[in-house]
Amino acid sequence: MTDFSILGDNAEWQKDFERRLRVSYTAAGLGAAAAERMLEDVRADIGDWTVAEITDAGTRVGYVAVVVADDDGALAGRIGDLRVDALHAGRGHEQAARDWAEGWCAERGAGRLDIRLTEPAGELFDDYHVRGQLRARCVGSPPEPVDGVTARPMTQAEYPEWLTSEKAAYVDDIVRAGALSPEEATRKSDRDFAKLIPEGLATPDNTFLVLEAAGEQIGTGWLKHGHLPGVTYGYSLYVQEQHRGKGYGRAAMSAGEQATLAAGDSTLMFTVWGGNEVAMNLYTSVGYQVIEESRSVGLPRSAA
Repeated sequence: MTDFSILGDNAEWQKDFERRLRVSYTAAGLGAAAAERMLEDVRADIGDWTVAEITDAGTRVGYVAVVVADDDGALAGRIGDLRVDALHAGRGHEQAARDWAEGWCAERGAGRLDIRLTEPAGELFDDYHVRGQLRARCVGSPPEPVDGVTARPMTQAEYPEWLTSEKAAYVDDIVRAGALSPEEATRKSDRDFAKLIPEGLATPDNTFLVLEAAGEQIGTGWLKHGHLPGVTYGYSLYVQEQHRGKGYGRAAMSAGEQATLAAGDSTLMFTVWGGNEVAMNLYTSVGYQVIEESRSVGLPRSAA
């Protein structure tokens, strides 16, 4: 029988949790400094988590960590960790822990439960909706340019139209992934863009690109350098719909990688939203590994 008891001292669990995260981040290609920075962000939240020891007949078999917090005016739960020791895996403890976490969060008013996976979870979270993936690849050498495609800096005259389009696309991505309602997504978009590029094109450590082929604009790019030590974050590498299916997606990735190296970084990282399988397949084909995958399910389960 699987039982759960809330821990008073989380030190042993936290040490093991951070060790597992560090191994996962570096295995996905992040350097030691970048992995440590990601761990710092995790540590900032851990203090609010409730950690339960999973036991079977008095023997500890793993841990599960949960939290419920406000998310843009609504309560959302999160499974911060769910780990069953290899010796006890496959005996139903994982399913029991997932069910316990869902019940714990639902009892505290959460209307949604999120989890961020850093390693494959088998079938345990198959019925959770994929909201997005954080992907990265180490750019070891300058990428081969795509014939006929060039990338140039965006002009001030082009910026306002790009910003309007980019904010709308961001809202669409969030809604399609099932993360927020259109109204909530719009508020989030306004907040995020105001915070990320307060000075527009002049915002330091950002690159804004226009992609062209045969003298015609085919897409745009937006990258933030030094997002993590040695890591550029690609907020957007976009190919216009009428130009898709011509290999320009790879050209956009190549332009992003060139900008990454030019800024002195060695890794390009970005988020791909759930529901965008075409992009996921492209990124997999060119070697971008999944560092984290975010999933969610509605609570309570009967209303999901």
